[in-house]
Amino acid sequence: MIYIDNSATTKPFPEVIKSFTTVAQQYFGNPSSIHSLGMEAEKLLFQAREQVAKILEVKSTEIFFTSGGTEGNNTALKGIAYSKIESGKHIITTKIEHDSVHKVMEQLEKDGFSITYLPVNEFGQVSLSDVKNNIRKDTILISIMHVNNEIGSIQPIEEIGNMLLDYPNIIFHVDGVQGIGKKEISLKKANVDVYTISAHKFHGLKGSGIFYVKEGRKFLPLLLGGGQESNFRSGTENVAGAVATAKALRMQMENQKKYTENVRKMNLYLREQLSIIEGVSIHSPMGEKGIPHILNFSIEGIKAEVFVHALGEKKIYLSTTSACSSKTNKVSKTLLAIGVPTQIAESSFRISLSYENTLNEMKIVIETIKEITEWLRGVIN
Repeated sequence: MIYIDNSATTKPFPEVIKSFTTVAQQYFGNPSSIHSLGMEAEKLLFQAREQVAKILEVKSTEIFFTSGGTEGNNTALKGIAYSKIESGKHIITTKIEHDSVHKVMEQLEKDGFSITYLPVNEFGQVSLSDVKNNIRKDTILISIMHVNNEIGSIQPIEEIGNMLLDYPNIIFHVDGVQGIGKKEISLKKANVDVYTISAHKFHGLKGSGIFYVKEGRKFLPLLLGGGQESNFRSGTENVAGAVATAKALRMQMENQKKYTENVRKMNLYLREQLSIIEGVSIHSPMGEKGIPHILNFSIEGIKAEVFVHALGEKKIYLSTTSACSSKTNKVSKTLLAIGVPTQIAESSFRISLSYENTLNEMKIVIETIKEITEWLRGVIN
């Protein structure tokens, strides 16, 4: 099996699974309980929070555990919007955000908020000047993803954050789900107020996430109840998930330092070989404009669903668009936003690599893609 759909989800590290099961079996107490079992669980939760904060170089009081990226993005956008409604109702975002941001924006529009959807260039990047020029007196929130989940484009987060130093009343939210562990970022230097992380994107477990909130930033919580997570996210804490997430993040950061160059070499090899195939268009940017982990391409005249299933028969697994949207058969809004014609966008595919993939695997992938493409074209013709 060759798995190259890591932007959809990753295979959990064995060490992460071991951490989860150990905590779930031996430290299953409710961390809000005052007996010793509850206090042991609370201590583990505290240690997990401290570890994440150390990795991200922030304060432990700025780290909260969630169920993942969708909850984090919903919490940030709705919580900020409704808490600052007296200051204004204008929000800035981009045309290529993940649906967990885009659909919240649509909901907020129905509730009377004004949303500005910024365009992106051919590399999928938003312009710093566009962001600045669209700020109004009633702007309360700017939400821009760190790395695009479909084509891998990197947004100028640090530049935007530093520009916003002149606008202290605007909260800067960044969807970091595809960026963390792949592209370096200093949340403090980038002046990010809120940053969303999902564990299963870096070999952690599904249903676990991290939510960074800069000290002093307040907004309405999405979940009300017992006041856990300093009233940001009520509900009995998933201690085992938090411990496992902290371990996965640490291991991912170590791999980033060791193996990013290997991923870059795989990306370059795939680009070179795919470019040889007739009718192939590559949509992902290179170099500083995009992460090497994601490579989006189209094969003109090939039906995406048929191609993915044919590769699956060979035990090679990639995707068409975002995994959250792949079953809807919708044309990628990201590809349309960067100027890809609809007909080409309909035949797009995403290879997403992890640090565990190898160059030898990519050689097999290329040969199989060539073989299936020739076969499908023969059937069509």
